[in-house]
Amino acid sequence: MSSILNNSSATVALATLNQINKGLESTQNRVSSGLAISSGKDNAAYFAISQTMSGDSGMFGAINEGLTSTKNSVSTARLGAETVSDLTEKFAERVAFAQGNGIDLADVQSELDALVSQIGAAIDQSTFNGDDLVTSTDAVTVVTGISRSSGSFATTTISFNKVDLSAIKTTLEGIDLTSSTDLTADLATAESALADSITAATSLGVVEDTLDGQQNFLSSLTDTLDSGVSAMVDANMEEEAARLQAYQVQQQLATQSLSIANQSPQNILSLFR
Repeated sequence: MSSILNNSSATVALATLNQINKGLESTQNRVSSGLAISSGKDNAAYFAISQTMSGDSGMFGAINEGLTSTKNSVSTARLGAETVSDLTEKFAERVAFAQGNGIDLADVQSELDALVSQIGAAIDQSTFNGDDLVTSTDAVTVVTGISRSSGSFATTTISFNKVDLSAIKTTLEGIDLTSSTDLTADLATAESALADSITAATSLGVVEDTLDGQQNFLSSLTDTLDSGVSAMVDANMEEEAARLQAYQVQQQLATQSLSIANQSPQNILSLFR
């Protein structure tokens, strides 16, 4: 039965068109943003997880940048320690040379004084951006990441000790061959200072390697988190493209159906002509 008060065909066609338009709009939003889940209304659980993971990725990236500065400081200090070690080795060699008979100790002392001066210069230059790691043995704590173990947030850290290259310089300054009564003891002191300088350089090298490894880990971890977030919230563009075309065709058909349904009341008028 046809009615001029209620066009059920047009109502159905309009409802269908509205539903298609909503689907088309959602698909267009996913295509334009590249996200299948852009807010909590799309999928509350996935949205919450992805936001947390994105936040962690950002923090890991920031921590990694901070570690670059720390590693540069350690690398500079390690280079200084290695330079001091090389100079201390030369110092010990000259003290060993002084053990022979007929050696002009004053000449050797001049060489030693020059080496001590070079050691002092190396120590003064072994800082990065004002960060001094070579004139004390204080402990240094560095944040290396974050942890969400058992649902609680915490930071992870590593600690290491600075090295006191100035103490090595002071030890070497205490050797005055021209007034020494025990050159053998002087050599032992120089050898001990050499051992300390080698230990200092080695310890800083270990710290630098540790920081480098942590940075590599953070880079990989950030990539993994970003990939995980992408897998959860990114739109499948191939599927969305196919869905978009399908919705566009459905929209055209639904519009035509609505147009046809709206022609029914006009057909009723022909009965009264």
